[in-house]
Amino acid sequence: EVQLVESGGGLVQAGGSLRLSCVVSGFTVDDYAIGWFRQAPGKEREGVSCISRSDGSTYYAASMKGRFTISSDNAKNTVYLQMNSLRPEDTAVYSCAAGPSLNVIAALSGDYYGMDSWGPGTLVTVSS
Repeated sequence: EVQLVESGGGLVQAGGSLRLSCVVSGFTVDDYAIGWFRQAPGKEREGVSCISRSDGSTYYAASMKGRFTISSDNAKNTVYLQMNSLRPEDTAVYSCAAGPSLNVIAALSGDYYGMDSWGPGTLVTVSS
């Protein structure tokens, strides 16, 4: 059974930084990716970034480039999302998800087909 658990959320002032972590377990294939997604109150879920487990390739949603950086530590089965220069509009529940690489990349654009494994999410609140 695939399990994902996020941590690292919290309250931060505008301009501050946070690093989120996603620990993944139970995935039995090598060719998969882990993605970060967020959902703000009253808004649709949107993709942030993803990273390939097999070759470390990274992908970002167009609006997320520049302030967010995804990375991974395969030995720890952990994917990180470093978030800098945070803004109040970044306030959301951030969730990680795992799936076949092509599915996760497509999910960054809102196509969630095949995306069955999600963590419960961690809340990030950015105060002004």
